[in-house]
Amino acid sequence: MAAEDSAPEGRPPGLKANAIGFVDALVIGLNSTSPAYSLAAVIGPIVALAGIYAPGVMFASFVPMLLIASAFYYLNKVDQDCGTTFSWVTRAMGPWAGWLGGWAIAMTGVLVVGSLADVAVSFALLSVGLDSWVDNAFVRQSLTVLLILVMTAVCVIGTELSAHVQNVLILAQVAFLLIFVGVALYKVYDGSSAYDSVEPALSWLNPFGAGGAALTGGLLLGVFIYWGWESAVNLTEEVKDSATAPGKAGLWSTVILLVTYVSVGFAVVAYAGPAFLAENAGEEEFIFAQLATDVLGGWDWVLLLAVSTSAIASTQTTIIPASRTALSMARRRALPSHYAHISPRFRTPDVSTWWVAGIAIAWYLVVNQISTNALFDSLTALSLLIAFYYALTGIACAVYYRRHLFESVHNFLLIGLGPLVGAGLLTWLLVRSVSDMSDPANSYSGTSWFGLGPPLVIGIGIALTGVLVMIVWRLRSPVFWEERPGVADPDLVHGTKER
Repeated sequence: MAAEDSAPEGRPPGLKANAIGFVDALVIGLNSTSPAYSLAAVIGPIVALAGIYAPGVMFASFVPMLLIASAFYYLNKVDQDCGTTFSWVTRAMGPWAGWLGGWAIAMTGVLVVGSLADVAVSFALLSVGLDSWVDNAFVRQSLTVLLILVMTAVCVIGTELSAHVQNVLILAQVAFLLIFVGVALYKVYDGSSAYDSVEPALSWLNPFGAGGAALTGGLLLGVFIYWGWESAVNLTEEVKDSATAPGKAGLWSTVILLVTYVSVGFAVVAYAGPAFLAENAGEEEFIFAQLATDVLGGWDWVLLLAVSTSAIASTQTTIIPASRTALSMARRRALPSHYAHISPRFRTPDVSTWWVAGIAIAWYLVVNQISTNALFDSLTALSLLIAFYYALTGIACAVYYRRHLFESVHNFLLIGLGPLVGAGLLTWLLVRSVSDMSDPANSYSGTSWFGLGPPLVIGIGIALTGVLVMIVWRLRSPVFWEERPGVADPDLVHGTKER
């Protein structure tokens, strides 16, 4: 269901077609993962698990992401719908599974936007020496809410403006990270590191070097650091060459992220040494703040600003999948119709975008009143939702293309087997996550909610809420649930017909 350039008189406007190109979509996909922030958040815990083999674990985490990115590419070729997983799973597996996939995507945005904005504000303040403002909860939270509102306004004003903002932010982010990597490695070989540095070696790329348990834990963290690249595909109705460009942008995003993560992983482990990073794993993103000062001295604001711009960019782009999914669901009558409203002036889903932002702000403020650890626990719960809808997409790809999988080796490997393997890995990680999160000792707060870890309780609560909302809406408006699953149109698969 692609958008038209202009809506006929008397009909409501659609999303603005051809608003951005491949490069813009690629940048938005990259920024959605928030590379600098993601690295800051997980580098300590991954090194604590895998030691010098942390780069290898990051490489292994890339494998399921690439396989699922292949599923996104091939599903987008036959169905250019901004609802992505929701639309594809509905077509392949029916409305119940599709609705739950859409709900998972929408809730990931709600859970993470506030935290991203908080990190963006905190590191921006640190970069200009306003450390006391970071410690002032009222000031920090007020600025966080303001940032969310500004980024939401940018999303509403237009996809082109969003893309221009993202282009600037990704250039700054990558430049700052490269400066950090270069200086850190120079100091390692120069012998001027402030820590017990270790010269990097290719053997660090062995993901099994630290043992299977370390690899399992690292893969769980990897789900988080690679998550978000599919935002490029959520913009499929607004991208030029919508049948292929968004999917390619998603695929290339994962490859570029791999190179970035492994490069920074080598630099951080080599400069600081595994012992220091393992001892300070609980400090998470603020390890980057300390290393920034040690590596760059008076220029530490460069890395701090990289993390800030990374989180700012992701604050904006993380709203995109949730708002576009809500739009797609409302168009199919899986949600109330007002979520499908598109601004006549800006040709963006204004109502769903503001709703996502509003719920995210409320979640951020309420959870912060419980404790800062509760906010971190809500982020941990993200891995459950992410693994669920990624795995669902991989299965949907094989199911939707089932009549074409044996037409060629290419189809069998890239459209069938690959996505199914990716889905299997993510399902295993989902089960493993549930097991780990059931133990309260594995949570940030270390407290017990109903005898379970807070992240698991949050995940179960979101899932049950989704099922309840789905059932209520099914009883109130059953039209969507009359849809029946189908198979990929042969003409679309072979490129002989336009949607």
